[in-house]
Order: sequence, then structure tokens, then C-alpha cells
Amino acid sequence: MTRVCATWSGIGLTALLSGTALLSPQPARAIDEVVIKLPLLETTFTLRVSELSSAEGLLQGNSDLAELDRATNGSLGRQLHKLLLEPLPLGLSKATDQAVGTPMLEQMMLMLSTFGRIDGQAKDLSGEELRLVLDRASANGHPTLLSLLQAIPGQRVTLDMAQVGRVLQRIAAHRRQAEQLVSSLPPAAPPLSPRRNGSVQRSTVLLAVAHRPQPLELTVLQPQGAGNGRLVLISHGLWDSPESFEGWGQVLASAGYTVVLPRHPGSDAHQQQAMLSGEAPPPSHQELELRPLDLSAVLDAVGDGRLKLDATVDPKRVVVIGHSWGATTALLMAGVQPSDSQADRCSNPDDFGRNLSWALQCSWLQGINSKQLGDERVIAVGAVSPPVSLLFRPGSGQTLSARVLLVSGSRDWVVPPDPEAIEPIRRNVATGNRLVLAKGGDHFNLRPGSDSGGGVLGPLLLTWTDASFRAGPAVRPGPQAPNLLPPAGWGDPEQTLVDVRASSTFRPLG
Repeated sequence: MTRVCATWSGIGLTALLSGTALLSPQPARAIDEVVIKLPLLETTFTLRVSELSSAEGLLQGNSDLAELDRATNGSLGRQLHKLLLEPLPLGLSKATDQAVGTPMLEQMMLMLSTFGRIDGQAKDLSGEELRLVLDRASANGHPTLLSLLQAIPGQRVTLDMAQVGRVLQRIAAHRRQAEQLVSSLPPAAPPLSPRRNGSVQRSTVLLAVAHRPQPLELTVLQPQGAGNGRLVLISHGLWDSPESFEGWGQVLASAGYTVVLPRHPGSDAHQQQAMLSGEAPPPSHQELELRPLDLSAVLDAVGDGRLKLDATVDPKRVVVIGHSWGATTALLMAGVQPSDSQADRCSNPDDFGRNLSWALQCSWLQGINSKQLGDERVIAVGAVSPPVSLLFRPGSGQTLSARVLLVSGSRDWVVPPDPEAIEPIRRNVATGNRLVLAKGGDHFNLRPGSDSGGGVLGPLLLTWTDASFRAGPAVRPGPQAPNLLPPAGWGDPEQTLVDVRASSTFRPLG
């Protein structure tokens, strides 16, 4: 008889699902028992899998959870049954097929494996058993959480909710410094009036490049009429698109800049859809190199006349702005040398610095020591929420050839601010680089979308871009580099932005 100890909470069921990360590739009978430890209550709930097939079955059962269900007059059972029968995405099995054996999936499996164990089974970090479980769960139709649970082989699953709690505590700790800083520092004042000088024209251009089989799709935003002759590139994040960042481009183009937003074909929203439908694998580590090459190819095309722009611009002095992986791309363009010196941390699931972005960072580390991706034509970058802690060794900012503005949200749980922004910039502020924190900013709400005002960060990025070009040769980082960020005029009236360098407690390291 199959017995299960489980909570009825959403988090418990979600974590239970992660037990598939622990399975071996050998076929086995369905799981006999799942034990979920609840440290705060010092108890477990026990129920039969067969009781989960209907709300009435749970109410009539003999398990501990059935007793709780009866105490709620069947409300618990109805909610639980609805959740268990929720269909899983159609493309999940195909996507897993493509992802088996990839570093990205292995890192996700490693993280999930810390939540529990399956007795008598070896860990399968490749995801092969997860693929087999999904196939078994889909044998009789559309897979559900219940059919997935019933398809898990093994003897006993133990889910440690204490470990789940520790992971949640670590997530909170990764934002603690940021939350203290945004609470203690004065917010930057917003501009006195909107800086929108002129209308903008938009076009889409295809550019053939040597390093990809397909042409680059470029969104080009140009001022209507005479521009200022300056060029800005904007790089989107993983599984995103240029459209998410046209608001930044609108702000810059209305102020006279020519802005080009390339679509990175190996890691854009189209690639994500192909991956989820099982038509393509996750992005490989080669994309780490291909993305900067995309941007350099745009500059080459402007320089030799293949990319014809309405305004005459100087491709030898440009600013690059990026979000998430696009921000990492911008840092690579700025001359930060990647390194695999911290690759051994990827195998430690209990590393205090581990966060969700490590799934990507660990997958990028292969073969990066030989990569020289900096471009001297880049004079400054605006990097919003970049994953960096593993990819760049501590102090690697000394190799920068361009000035850096780093922006992070205080509530970013994907790329948390403390390990991925505060500690990296702390080592490099002496070279004139800056860190701005957005109170309440997460990984997605700092993107502008189509907002012609540039959203929360529009005035900041415009101010930084203006100052970078205005500085001339002095824009390059160094001990005597002039300040590029004024004390006011770039804030947001709705969301607090603070300049961390203004804090007397923020001291450089080493």
C-alpha cells in the first residue's frame, strides 16, 4: 500500500515535485512513501496516494491529512484536488528532452536535490529520469501534478522543509545589505521637467554577420531630424526581446541619440518558445561569446557603411546598455575578463552565494578563459541586474576599459543585489564606477517596455549617457576618473533610487 506524508500547501507540493531531481534512470515501481518534515510543527501529515484521486476520497480516507480535511468540511480536499489535476504545460516533456545533460538543467537539478532525497536511489543531475517520469505521467493523456507524482519510481521520498526554509533565508540574506542601503540613503531627486526634445522614427533592419548563420534583426530608433552624432546600443536579456527596452531607446533617441537594439537570436524570446516546444535546446555557453560579437558586428557595419543610418554617427565612441544577460554582455564589451576560477563553487549546493542566476552562470563557464570580448569603442556601459559573481573573479573590474554604471533592484530574487551587485562593485568603486539601487525593484519591473519616458530608469540612463560622452577621454575608468553621476536630476517620483557611492559606510575592498 502506498503511503505518503505531505503538506497540502502550494510550496509543499511544488517542492515535492522537485523530488524527481533525485531519481536514478532505472525503471522502478511507483513511489511507496513520501515524507515531508515540518520543522516548526515537528510533525508530518500522512495520506495515501489513492486518496488523492478525488476530493471525496481524501475526505473518506484514514490519513492525518484526511482528518484535517474533515475538520475543514472538505474545503482542503477540494483545493488540493484542483491543484493536483492542473494540467502541466504541453511542451514540458519535449523541452526536458532537449535540456537533458545540459549544464543549465544540471544546476537546477542540483539546487532542487537539496530539498530532499529518495532512499536507495542515486542522484541523476542530467535530468534523464525527469524526462522518463514526464513520459510516464503523459502515458494516459495530458500530464498533471497527480500523474507526475504517481509516475515517480522508488521506495521513499523525504522532503526536508527545513532545507526549504534555509534556502528561503538565504534568499532573504542576499537582499539584506541592499534593503539597508536604500532605507538609509536619500533618494535621488527626479528631473525638474521631462527631457523630451524631439520625435523619434523607428525602423527594422536585417544585418548579415559572419559569426551567425542567420542575420541579426535590428530595431533602430533615430531622432527625427538632426541627431547629436552619438550611438547607443541596447542588449536585451535571456529569453527577452528588443521590444522590452524600446522605452529606454525612446528617451535616448528623443534627446538626439541614434539607438540600435539587436535581437540576439540564440537567446531571445523566439529561442525560448522553440526550447519549450522541444524544437531547440537551452542556450549553450557559446552564446556568452556570440552576444558581444553581435554588438561589435553592429559597430563594424556602421563604420564600413553596411548599416546605413539617417544620422551621421561616430561608431568609435559608443555607450552600451543592457539588462540581465544583456547587462553581462555590456560588461564583457567593457573589458571585464571572464574566468572559470570559481567553477568549483557550482558543485556545492550549500554555497552561501548560490542564487537562481547560478544556473546560467555555471552553464557559461566552459571555455571562457580564452575569450577576449572587450571592444575599445565602448566608452561606458549601463548594466542593469547583471549576473556576475561566478563569471568574473573578485577584482576583475581592474581590466575595465569603459566606465560602468551598475543598477540593481533591492528585491531582485533572480539576480540578488548583495552577491551580484554590491560586493562586485565594492571592489571597483575607486575606478569611478557607480552603483544605483532601486528600492522595491525586482528583476523585471525595472524594464521600461514601450514607456516613452523610459520607466523608472529612463532619466538615470540618459544622465549617465550624456555625462559619458561629455567627459571625452576622461570617461575611461581610473583613480582620477571624474564623477559622471550628479547628486540629483535622475531619480523617479514613484520609486526610490539611491546612489550607493554616497554612503559613508560603503567602503571599497582590497
